[in-house]
Amino acid sequence: MYPPKKPFPRSFVAVQGVVYCKSCNYSGVDTLNGAKPVLGATVKLQCNNRKFPLVVKETTDKNGYFFITAPKTITTFGAHKCKVSLVSSPSAACSKPSDLHGGLSGALMKPAKPFMSQKLPFLLYNVGPFAFEPTCPR
Repeated sequence: MYPPKKPFPRSFVAVQGVVYCKSCNYSGVDTLNGAKPVLGATVKLQCNNRKFPLVVKETTDKNGYFFITAPKTITTFGAHKCKVSLVSSPSAACSKPSDLHGGLSGALMKPAKPFMSQKLPFLLYNVGPFAFEPTCPR
């Protein structure tokens, strides 16, 4: 007889990732060779839960990094209904969202590690990296 399994505790959800502008040398190719981080790109977390559908937007820092904390209505039990995608770039020269790692169609979140924030349990998810396509001279 096995000991009863303890139910996995519900945790709140946070997601992180990085956004780049691809190099003109690799425009249209699924690679980040020569890519540069985008400051101020907008990314959204969208959860299509019937009871609490929601969208949370966040912007990237100078390293292209973003961190989104989902509202308390979303826990690890509902996280599978959430996707993260690119919204916009502050740079007109690099503003076409690519679907690298699901940046355009919406990326499923990969569980990374649990952590505590303000005495609350969270599970950190990773997505991306995402990239915008540059407008390149021909």
